[in-house]
Amino acid sequence: MPMASLSRWTMSFFAAALLFLIAAEALSVAGIGFPAAGLAEPATLVLIHLTAIGWLSFAMAGALLQFTPVLVSRPLALPHLALPALIALIAGLLILCAGFAVLAGWIDAPLDLLPLGALSLMSGFGMLGLMLLATLLSARPIGLFAGFVLVGLACLAATVLSGSAFATILSGRSEWIGSVTLLPAGMPFHALLGFGGWLGLIAFGVSYRLFVMFMMAPEPPARRVRPVLLVAAFGLALALAGLGAPLAGLEPGSRFIAATLAVLTLASVFYGRDMLALYRTRRRRELEINMLASLPAFASLGLAILLLPLAAAGGAGEGVTAALVFLIAFGWLGGLTLAQLVKIVSFVTWLETYARRLGRGPAPRVGDLLAMPRTGWWFLLYYGGVALAALALAAEAAGGFRWAMLGTLAGTVGLVVELIRARRLSEIEAASRPPAHERPRLLVARAEERKQYHADHRSAATPRA
Repeated sequence: MPMASLSRWTMSFFAAALLFLIAAEALSVAGIGFPAAGLAEPATLVLIHLTAIGWLSFAMAGALLQFTPVLVSRPLALPHLALPALIALIAGLLILCAGFAVLAGWIDAPLDLLPLGALSLMSGFGMLGLMLLATLLSARPIGLFAGFVLVGLACLAATVLSGSAFATILSGRSEWIGSVTLLPAGMPFHALLGFGGWLGLIAFGVSYRLFVMFMMAPEPPARRVRPVLLVAAFGLALALAGLGAPLAGLEPGSRFIAATLAVLTLASVFYGRDMLALYRTRRRRELEINMLASLPAFASLGLAILLLPLAAAGGAGEGVTAALVFLIAFGWLGGLTLAQLVKIVSFVTWLETYARRLGRGPAPRVGDLLAMPRTGWWFLLYYGGVALAALALAAEAAGGFRWAMLGTLAGTVGLVVELIRARRLSEIEAASRPPAHERPRLLVARAEERKQYHADHRSAATPRA
């Protein structure tokens, strides 16, 4: 991997994401949201948005700020927008959740909080999209993997705009929007564009590059990867058409949703084929913890994506639908994100601390920054909780879901502690640690380190894994 400048605020995005994940899991343990409440109830909407925006989108944003420059071999454009984007996104999510709390009757405040929160989220995602889009377009021609990010950003724009419209409708200020037709008919497609496009498709594209690096596998040929992007883009175009159909007086039914899901399932099958090929052709025979912990995530994706079209076509109940979406959110996207975070955080920490010290003394491996096998046990607890929680959702067993989420919460907290210890170099012997003033900061990359890596293209130092 060529040396790239470190994104100063990536760790701050990751920290915010993990805090929102813990908050969502804690609320689930407390019995707030589905299955104790309906899928469309305000309490459930709080959980959904804490997970989709607070956890998954913040983590995706932090990863893209670091790895988009690697995809195109260009520096990050407009990096000064990262902190304002982070602040706007945090504020917007908190205000939006406060608006849902008003709808639920938990607090007494004006419903104008809903469009106000949506406006702040729109500005935050707008700044993020501007940075990423300018970075991608600075390299011509546009590469195949950059195409995944571009389509994902288009889905993000559609998701944010439709979500803002929904927030306006719920606030009662929707005279200029066809509120009767847009809600609830557009909600499934809003979710498909968010989970399937912004989060899922970009996870596909980024994982191609990361897994090639982490498993030391040959990069898959474009003729194998291109069908994944094209088929997924077609499915997401169907989702966009379904989202806009109510505005034209049309109401796409369950068959249209099932057809859209079937196309996205086909793209996922192509993607799974490529991931299996990378595994079989890898030169690193012993898988590291981040790849081992990704295996249950792929199992969750395979199970959920194959059953979702059948559930939509067959009119499955709320419990089954919620269980399958939960497997996508917490099993596939959440599990994969946590699995790669342990590697990304360790890798970036190694770069900050030891890359410039190579040749001037002994340096630990990237894997030495993590405590093993303890980290593996935390993953086992997390995934065990996810599996039991999905079964409880399918059965609409509120009590069982709460107990299962307690295990997931414990696993998450354990992994967060391990990430903090990695940033603190706690697993490295004291004699091998750099002086205190040279150690990584917990949430922000040091300015002098960013400048050095940005200027140091003559060096292609790669850490020992």
